[in-house]
Amino acid sequence: MPAAPPATRPTAPPTTRRTGAPSRRFLARATLLSAALSMAGAVLGLGRDQTLAHLFGAGEDSDAFLVAWTLPEMASTLLIEDGMAFVLVPAFSLALARRAHGVGAPDPVRALVTASLPRLCLVLAGSAAVLAALAPQVVAVLAPGLPEPDLAVSCTRLTATCVLTFGLAGYFSAALRAHRDYLAPGAIYIAYNLAIIATMFVLADRWGVRAAALGVALGGCVMAAVQAPSLWRRIVGGREPGRFATASGYVEDGGRALVPALVCAVLLFTLCRQSQVLIERYFASGLPAGAISHLNYAQKVAQFPMSLAMMVCVVTFPVVARAIAEGDLRRARDRVERDLTLMGCLVLLGAAMVVACAPQIIQLLFQRGAFTAQDTAATAAVMRVYAVGLLGHTLVGALVRSYFSTGRTTWFPLLAMGAGALATAVISAWAVAPWGARGLAAANAAGITLTALLLLKGLGPREDVPGSVAVRVRWVVAELSRPVRAAVCAAGAGGVCAGLLQSPVAAVAVGCLCVSVVFLSLAWVLDAAGVRALLLSVTHSVRSSLTRKLRHGR
Repeated sequence: MPAAPPATRPTAPPTTRRTGAPSRRFLARATLLSAALSMAGAVLGLGRDQTLAHLFGAGEDSDAFLVAWTLPEMASTLLIEDGMAFVLVPAFSLALARRAHGVGAPDPVRALVTASLPRLCLVLAGSAAVLAALAPQVVAVLAPGLPEPDLAVSCTRLTATCVLTFGLAGYFSAALRAHRDYLAPGAIYIAYNLAIIATMFVLADRWGVRAAALGVALGGCVMAAVQAPSLWRRIVGGREPGRFATASGYVEDGGRALVPALVCAVLLFTLCRQSQVLIERYFASGLPAGAISHLNYAQKVAQFPMSLAMMVCVVTFPVVARAIAEGDLRRARDRVERDLTLMGCLVLLGAAMVVACAPQIIQLLFQRGAFTAQDTAATAAVMRVYAVGLLGHTLVGALVRSYFSTGRTTWFPLLAMGAGALATAVISAWAVAPWGARGLAAANAAGITLTALLLLKGLGPREDVPGSVAVRVRWVVAELSRPVRAAVCAAGAGGVCAGLLQSPVAAVAVGCLCVSVVFLSLAWVLDAAGVRALLLSVTHSVRSSLTRKLRHGR
């Protein structure tokens, strides 16, 4: 298929009613709900980091906890956000499609849960026990430069429990999202961060930084608990088909969706992606005390725009998987292309704000208690470098879903991520000595950007992979170049405006406002992500609503 010229936009497929095709209104509501819950969870995440910085600052204690925090970070990516979802959302989508068409006996959804959940619990519980037992060795591998590793070992033993609890939370989340239920999955990080904050405040004086590790363990339990009732109602209260076309159709296809090779490909990709954090902390452990903390705080704040942009993909991933399960590859391709351009536009707007107002944001959020002005300056410098890689992180999260949404085994994402991780390691080794933490952040941005380019290139038209989603690479690149140009100009203008004010609150407000005005103005001129059509549609809807109300009033 030849690439479409940049000026043309994909046309929507003919309007047909399909079992798996939700309305635009439903997608908009689901996206807004997920974004609102994600924002609440992210705000509480910032509150968690603020509490950690206030109580323990940026020193040896916080560094020890953040080494142990590596396990929850990896488990979150592997078992909740990416790995588990890549495997289970297509599997549940296939089961739901078969349930809707009366294919398979017993009920395909219940059969999938019965076949997968008990085995998964055994594997996760065993893995958690092994990690807790090998905590000294884990710390030695993750951060060999720590002067006093005992505290990190104690925290690691507590956070190892998250392997089991995060796995259950991720399983429940994937199943509910496949059912198009986004409320309980979206609330898990709210409950999680509340548990950590409460535990730190209650036990910090007695347990020190170990209280934060205990909060992680309790938070994982809460994440699973808040979703269990919703999933139970979906499974037990689901429609039991009366007559089925075949007795073995689901078992064969459902088993194919969960073949070991697919699970292995997903898990290895997710581990390889998370290896960027491992590489970063390995090299940072040899820097002066506080470097790991500066990197952590900078990354958490910088990734806030990415988390919001990813809500688009979280909502539409089940839609893409369902479209592929029904054989509608045109609808799946158009959905992926729209998601890439919209998510790119959203994350670039946030990245421009981060670059423009980094010192004031860190000062406003963290500079109190044990967190000093020197910590603010170091963290802000790192955060600005991290922001350069936000588009790459967002695209990787969106693109890899297209590879795994078919339910077929593919190793290309692992190879692409391996190339990015190798680039991260090589650049880190070269840059850590002259530039310290900023060099590590630059290596992270370079590695993930390389991975995003490789994944995008690999999604071009491929006749050798039947059922794959083939996007128009040149069109996507051309569309993404528009918000990139707008973001560069907006970041420069916002930085100048923010630097004119002494108050951090006023500087952040004015800087973000300036960035928004410049970015949206240029997005309108360049028509980035179809912003003109979107705003005209919103204006028309508001005008129509007001007109109807006025006529009713007469």
